[in-house]
Amino acid sequence: MTANLNLHNPELEGGPFYWKSGPVGVLLSHGFTATTAEVRLLAQILHDHGYTVAGPLLPGHGTHPDEMNRCHWRDWAAAVEATYQQLAADCEKVFVGGESMGALLALYLALHHPEIVGVLAYSPALVLEGWMVAAAPIIGPLIAPFRPHFMKSQLDSPDKWQGYPENPVKAAGQLTLLRRYLHPRLPQIHQPVFVVQGRLDKAIAPNSGEMVYNHVGSALKEMHWMEKSPHTVILDCELEEIAARTLAFMERALVA
Repeated sequence: MTANLNLHNPELEGGPFYWKSGPVGVLLSHGFTATTAEVRLLAQILHDHGYTVAGPLLPGHGTHPDEMNRCHWRDWAAAVEATYQQLAADCEKVFVGGESMGALLALYLALHHPEIVGVLAYSPALVLEGWMVAAAPIIGPLIAPFRPHFMKSQLDSPDKWQGYPENPVKAAGQLTLLRRYLHPRLPQIHQPVFVVQGRLDKAIAPNSGEMVYNHVGSALKEMHWMEKSPHTVILDCELEEIAARTLAFMERALVA
């Protein structure tokens, strides 16, 4: 098998997965430019505790950054929708979750499927800093013919993370459009919501997780700050603590 030289850590497992177990399912979506390697460590822990766990590889990811530039955010939404439908057919109850953009896609699913029993939002990319981020849907198509992607300044959890070391310009505009769609609709989400953000996160605004926590209409919701973690909270040094808090929250949500 030839390694994908467009990926950081091409040797890691980053394809879609579907691990059957008990009657409660969990969908975990990776984030912008990443692969399922970003959620597999947490997925394995949840599976070991008896949950059926699935993780789709989002369109445009795991191949080449140019493929992401051909995607609309609704393509990513459709991918998590398809995986959710599979889990819903196999399981009695389903949680949805994800990292960064994956957390936004989980919230999107919860918005459209009130039967979902809970949302697990790790480093939700609801608020990003800088004027270029807000202008990305306009600037991206203008810049893309000349600079279709820009190198990232740093990679968090570089030994465990897999994905593109570049940010695709037009795709970044689609992420902004997803954020704009979701933000005003958060009060319509009423399922239990679990939010985690790292204190060392430089990829999203410091108040991003709190914005999700404060705006969802959920009666049961939790916000957890991880003092030693960067953006990739479920790949880093506090994963075991996050997993334990996640499992405890899921137990509470199932009887709420």
